[in-house]
Amino acid sequence: MTAGTNPYTDPAARRAFLDREARLRQLPPVERDFVRIGELPDLNRWLEQIRATGGCAEPVYLSGHTTTLDAETGEVLRHFTTATEPGGRLAVRCRNRRASRCAPCSREHSGDTFHLVRSGLIGGKGVPEAVRTHPRLFVTLTAPSFGPVHRAGACHPARRRRCEYGGRHGCGRTHPDADPLVGQPLCADCYDYPGHILWNAMAPVLWKAFRDNLHHHLAARAGVGRSEIRTLVRVSAAKVAEYQKRGAVHFHAVVRLDGPDGPTAPPPAWATGELLLGTVRSAAAAVALPCPDSAAYCGGRLGFGTQLDAHRLTNGDGGRITDDAVAAYVAKYTSKSVEAAGAVDRRIDSLAEIQALWVSPHVRALIATAWRLGGMPELQHLRLRAWAHMLGFRGHCLTKTRAYSTTYGELRAARAEHAQGLYSGWDSETVTEGAWRFVGARHSPAEVLIAAGIAEDLATNREIAREEAKVADRDRGRA
Repeated sequence: MTAGTNPYTDPAARRAFLDREARLRQLPPVERDFVRIGELPDLNRWLEQIRATGGCAEPVYLSGHTTTLDAETGEVLRHFTTATEPGGRLAVRCRNRRASRCAPCSREHSGDTFHLVRSGLIGGKGVPEAVRTHPRLFVTLTAPSFGPVHRAGACHPARRRRCEYGGRHGCGRTHPDADPLVGQPLCADCYDYPGHILWNAMAPVLWKAFRDNLHHHLAARAGVGRSEIRTLVRVSAAKVAEYQKRGAVHFHAVVRLDGPDGPTAPPPAWATGELLLGTVRSAAAAVALPCPDSAAYCGGRLGFGTQLDAHRLTNGDGGRITDDAVAAYVAKYTSKSVEAAGAVDRRIDSLAEIQALWVSPHVRALIATAWRLGGMPELQHLRLRAWAHMLGFRGHCLTKTRAYSTTYGELRAARAEHAQGLYSGWDSETVTEGAWRFVGARHSPAEVLIAAGIAEDLATNREIAREEAKVADRDRGRA
């Protein structure tokens, strides 16, 4: 910097610098941040990083290096370091599955879920195509009733009789799907809030009990012992959790019967689709687990609701619903969470925070009930306060048995290997060495808007490409 432009030595330069700083301070924080970004010497490279993450809303920044070597000669084939990157760091995806937190990463996670579920239905990704011929069901398991709630369409018929708290037993109106009353109790005083929270908290255990019952009921129908049935047939399944409008969790699952060695072996001839259909219904109806002991409620037993839906998937086309439709349906719910019930997707730290939440009275009552029950020593193992924002549910969004299909890790590794193969072209075996460390996360206010614009542009490009592909398919069909 020359003497004529140095604000430390030149009065005119110092005055110009101070005037510029004064003007910047008068700008709103976001616009001031835009000015900072626009002056970055390596702005184009930073934009390339954000495009590479798909416009991730909350990226993670890493610092480090990676070196690819020839396994035989030790020759350095490729070396990458963040020392030359903007800010000495590299942006990577946050990989959050929730669309409410990061839509680009949620879309990628849903795509992985689609392929994970689809490969267990029709094969691929290491699963033999013979699974198409195995007995398969698409099952929905719901929660029981904790009290009447408003429902979409024709609601409960109006009745003269009132409950002990003075509330009506019916509604008599027709609610559109978007009506905020849908899922709200007809009478909050009559609603079993402790039972609702405990059911959500015990839902993963109920699912395990259902899977165990499947083997027991299969053994009874096949006329063999409970220990012997696992040497004859294997139950493979993948399930996703969804929140209903009333805030109760229910499960959508694909259930498949394999031979004892998994998808590579056919099941016994007696293990038919009709047998599996009947077994699923009886196994779900038999689930009845005792409530955890506490003086806060009257006890009782927990089980699934009577509204069980099961469809056979036959001949690889799904019958009423296709295999691709089932995979897409399951994948859709991995991007959603408790916000579908009108709750919040971040943890709650105090009772005062619950009172300030912008939620419906029903959801506030559910969260407050979870917080109250979580403070009781006999229920500490359920960790209800830590999961109050999830209305007590602390299970994974999607789980599967080991033999059902591939894994998220394998899908991500295949994607990374494909990306690496785009620029490698090496014929010999390679070894990769690297060292990385966490140096930051999330965007600044202006960076948030830039990343959102990039994500929107990418989504628009995908939609245009999809429409052009449809037109091309129609033109080929006419030719």
